[in-house]
Amino acid sequence: MTSKPSDASTPPPDPSSPSNPPSPSDPFTFTPPSADQARAQRTYTSLFRIAERHAATDGQRRRQAHPQVLGPHEAVRLVSFLLSGAALMEDGEPEVDRADITAALSLVPLARAEMDELEVGLLEMARGRGMTWPEIAFGLGLQTPQAARQRYERLASRTERAADLAE
Repeated sequence: MTSKPSDASTPPPDPSSPSNPPSPSDPFTFTPPSADQARAQRTYTSLFRIAERHAATDGQRRRQAHPQVLGPHEAVRLVSFLLSGAALMEDGEPEVDRADITAALSLVPLARAEMDELEVGLLEMARGRGMTWPEIAFGLGLQTPQAARQRYERLASRTERAADLAE
């Protein structure tokens, strides 16, 4: 049996083709049936990936608000800054790739949830200190006190659901 010589113009196999399914050990290319389950599994992997690639040295960590700990919002911001050129890459630092972007996108819901919790807490403390809804609306840049109260109610409801899901 003679083998056919390989043709140099033949493209390499496509890793995303059905004959080459993505590896389940790579959380940035493999999608389990449940999107919520996949997101939960990718959260810490995403933080680790970005920290390892873009916050490994003292110089890289100094670009963050909390140099020793990379939080979700900082990881998202860091990847955004590196992509936009607002933060400079250090010598030897790998370029931001699609997996870094996917990791950052995976962290957006977590970062949003943290901001929602901070805002709800701040609104509750403001009300506890006697601030009125018109004062709060002004602080939030909203047009009406009703908009501020509705925002609070929406965020409080959303953070309650998030806390229930975490339990």
